[in-house]
Amino acid sequence: MSARKIGIVGAGNMGSGIAQKTATEGFEVVMIDVDAPAAERGLDRIRTLLAEGVERRIFPRSVADDILGRVRATGRPEDAADCDLVIEAVFEDLAVKRELFAKLDDICGPATIFATNTSSFTVDDIASATERPDRVCGLHYFYHPAKNRLVEVVAGSKTSEETRRAAWTFAEATGKTPIHSADSPGFVVNRYFVPWINEAVRILDEGLADIPSIEAAAKKAFRIGMGPFELMNVTGIPIGLHAATTLGERLGPFYRPSPRLAAQVETGELWPLDGDADESKYEGVRRRLLGVAFLVASTMVEETVCTIEDCDIGARVGLRWSLGPFELANRVGVTEAARMAVELASRWDDIVVPTLSRRQADSDKPFEFQLVRLSVEDGIAEITLNRPDALNALNETLVSQLEQAFDEADGRSDVGTIVLRGAGKAFVAGADIKFFVRNLDAGTVDRIREFTERAQSLYRRIDESDKLVICRLDGLALGGGSELALCADVILATDRGMLGFPETGIGIYPGLGGTQRTSRRIGIPLTRWLVLTGSTVDAKAARAIGLVDEIVPVEEMGARIREIHRSGPANGRAATSLPEDLDEISRFFQEADTEALIEGTTKSSHPRVAKEAGKVRHKAPIATRIADQLIRDGADKELEEGLAMELSHLEEIFGTQDAYEGLSSLGRKRPAFHGR
Repeated sequence: MSARKIGIVGAGNMGSGIAQKTATEGFEVVMIDVDAPAAERGLDRIRTLLAEGVERRIFPRSVADDILGRVRATGRPEDAADCDLVIEAVFEDLAVKRELFAKLDDICGPATIFATNTSSFTVDDIASATERPDRVCGLHYFYHPAKNRLVEVVAGSKTSEETRRAAWTFAEATGKTPIHSADSPGFVVNRYFVPWINEAVRILDEGLADIPSIEAAAKKAFRIGMGPFELMNVTGIPIGLHAATTLGERLGPFYRPSPRLAAQVETGELWPLDGDADESKYEGVRRRLLGVAFLVASTMVEETVCTIEDCDIGARVGLRWSLGPFELANRVGVTEAARMAVELASRWDDIVVPTLSRRQADSDKPFEFQLVRLSVEDGIAEITLNRPDALNALNETLVSQLEQAFDEADGRSDVGTIVLRGAGKAFVAGADIKFFVRNLDAGTVDRIREFTERAQSLYRRIDESDKLVICRLDGLALGGGSELALCADVILATDRGMLGFPETGIGIYPGLGGTQRTSRRIGIPLTRWLVLTGSTVDAKAARAIGLVDEIVPVEEMGARIREIHRSGPANGRAATSLPEDLDEISRFFQEADTEALIEGTTKSSHPRVAKEAGKVRHKAPIATRIADQLIRDGADKELEEGLAMELSHLEEIFGTQDAYEGLSSLGRKRPAFHGR
């Protein structure tokens, strides 16, 4: 789908938020409501949020103006006639939604895709009002859609695979983290979240604990910032009642709203949160709320509503839980988790503990998560790194699963092309820093070496594969991610692609080929620039210096990959002349003295060069020296020897105080390096 014009019907909080996010990512948006004044009020909501972004210096005023300029507010449904995709975000009334889709069916061309943001009804309920049920799907956003990255992509029974893929591509193109859901009540997240808040109200109604105690117990058990009652106050108590009522009608008594929830809505007041928590009540609350998460999540997976991975991604991204239901089950122990589910289920005649939960408890083994997906179609194997909320950061599990997936694809006779890609808004944002810190704290640097050796070996196999390997680089690639991309035969980047080597800024150096493959691709001067400064380059600059081969719009990426698979890549990389500022940078770093860069004594009259050179004095001196030595010494050696040189300094660099300072400070404060 080459969707460039998007219709949003409904200009309330959800509709205007979807419109804002869609316009932010470069799409033209037509936002439609019942009349022009209602649509203008939606535009005012967008203006307010954009003004907040400018005030908080998230983006400059010019960017806010550009975003607003891509949204047209109107009260005419006919203005959606030429849209590629129309997303419905009106209030939850099935008759209203069906009437709207029937009207849009007459207005829009046959190629237009319809998506519903419903949280109460099925896609089939709505699609049956149209003559194009194969081109209707669900795109269920989460509040606030301009900020929350989760979206559930829902295929109805008649939704075509082409439509599902187009919706998924659109979600990715707008910076969302999509997950799959069957067309089932509550889809994925609401299926367990709504019973979770409902159970909190039942606990209150039964007198097991008061609101402050339930809030405190929930925040402690789930490691979250807001408990169920505060969340209802923020998102709307009537919304919770409506969602529970809908689930109860479709799924039975356990899902029906507590009478206390309906009574609170009648009062029109928020839940009172004040008061002291009683710690003696925590364990009872904890068992009930965890029991809901374990019971419902396992039921969903058994019903094939979703996978365990998508269930947990939904919790972490959409609800901002620190752990999803299955990760929580692993943390408390799968046997204990099953026991909590049994305790809860025993209170209800219509609820059965799913076989999945019982089987896992019998095995007494934690749930295993598939962080890498492999799919093969028409000779193309697509390997997706699926750890989106961690920006697909490399850890031991992900590297092991990537190794298995690549070896399987590489060994298949029906595969000619292997595509590497990341889920969500990043390709791979480097290695998982927590892994390094844990092992430094434990004094087990040998595990860091084993991890690095294993990753280097895998990268080498990707390098040497007889298959055509394409890196689909959409979003951020840092450190080990940039190094993985450089193993591919062809790097295709979207305009959101970014690459960089930030290692010297956290006390270490690139150890998976960043000092070796980079120089072989773009030369020593530009490699020194990127590695010593830690500068990140966008897709345009990366294309200019030869770090990526092509820039391809995200919605055209699949077609371009299939074309390369059929015809092969271009012969050699097209020579391009460097823009003036990059040419000056290249000239400077060809001769720049490392010690002068570290001391900050280098001078340049060129403003961009001076700025880039000045970055080096803020990096770790030992790491900077080793990285520069590796770049220079490895340039005239075979790649294998250069990679061995990277490994040879591993214990040295991870033994420095600077490495621990840089790694442990990441995300908290600017590290203070002392060259020790």
